[in-house]
Amino acid sequence: MTGRRLGCALLAAGFAALLAAGPAAAAPARPTADPAAPTPTAPWSGRPPQGQAPDGSTVGGDELDTRDTVVADGAPPLPDGLAASGWLVADAGTGDVLAARDPHGRYYPASTLKTLILLTLEPVLDPAQVVVGTVEDENVEGSRVGLVAGGQYPVGLLFQALMMQSGNDAANALARAVGGVDATVEAMNETAAGLGAYDTVAGTPSGLDVAGQSSSPYDLALIFRALLENPDTAAVLATPTAQMPAVGDRSPGYQIQSQNPLLGSYPGNLGGKNGFTDAARHTFVTAAERDGRRLVVSVMDTENVPLRAADQAVLLLDWGFSVPRGTDGAGRLVRPADLAAATATPTTTARPRPSPVAGTGAAVADDREPSPLVPAALAAGAVLIVAATVVGRRRAVRRPAEAPAVAPVRRPPPAGSPPPPTGGSPSTRP
Repeated sequence: MTGRRLGCALLAAGFAALLAAGPAAAAPARPTADPAAPTPTAPWSGRPPQGQAPDGSTVGGDELDTRDTVVADGAPPLPDGLAASGWLVADAGTGDVLAARDPHGRYYPASTLKTLILLTLEPVLDPAQVVVGTVEDENVEGSRVGLVAGGQYPVGLLFQALMMQSGNDAANALARAVGGVDATVEAMNETAAGLGAYDTVAGTPSGLDVAGQSSSPYDLALIFRALLENPDTAAVLATPTAQMPAVGDRSPGYQIQSQNPLLGSYPGNLGGKNGFTDAARHTFVTAAERDGRRLVVSVMDTENVPLRAADQAVLLLDWGFSVPRGTDGAGRLVRPADLAAATATPTTTARPRPSPVAGTGAAVADDREPSPLVPAALAAGAVLIVAATVVGRRRAVRRPAEAPAVAPVRRPPPAGSPPPPTGGSPSTRP
């Protein structure tokens, strides 16, 4: 059995052990998703909750504890046209956050959450492993790449279908390959915590709206930087086309293309992931390289009018490359080592965790320390994935805090404007 396959088996076993350990073993001081609660169907009416690290601190520095806009000292004026409620631009090499708006706001992520399932499963799945399509894959809600029951799909191709075409059927098949949706979601949350992406709460592998599911501009940048630093996942992000196999007389072979609008059009683009749901609206995360300098940009909760998420990302990339090298950031993208140091010697006074907002169904766990049974239950499963994911390619953080509520900037498209692009149902477009 290869190391990857062993990781898959241990993931499923570890998740089962966690469930068997009971409530005393599961006390993570993090918000949780609640699939049983009503599914959100619209964006937040005001600012979403602001995330926090388990100790109540702000990940990446105190200046990022804001619901407004923060810019590095000495940077040029920001460009006009930034309509998104939350966004961030950072130097992926140094980790310096050059500018951000509501960096730790816990927005609905839509399909940008698929970056986290790729980060989580790539270390433990053999790309040559074949996953057989099922009727459940065929009928999965939302955007699909077109898996067919009985079709044989290599994991490597499913990763491409996940990122290029935002296939919810591909996400479902990949989750099945490591023990099912519940095990995968658990591992995704462990991976996020290992990075310090404490604003991120996975409730599905695909990004379909679930009460309590969230990510933030800061966390999306953190996750995407991790993908860029692994040559295998970076290659998936930059793939322009792939070929889906024929399945008997049920499905002819066909080509799929990347839905990243900047791939091939923005010089130095390294890949990107877009998303859209009724609750998240449009989201996008991307990166580009110029003269050996890499920038990562995330955009959350915006509309196609007056400017698409990808076009706002272009403005932020162009602006970011104009910021002089060596400029001290307004904050930083953290590494796992930063988290370990902060845990050993806390320097920030903890703040109370925000209460869940009525109607969101987002449960908030208490601040008790996790039971000592948790490591034993997860050691064979999700923790193994986190360790494999973090070592050599992941980063860590500390988390955000509260600030005064500010009305979000949201401009609905004018009457008669065309619907958002890409396929899938309105609640699940990539």
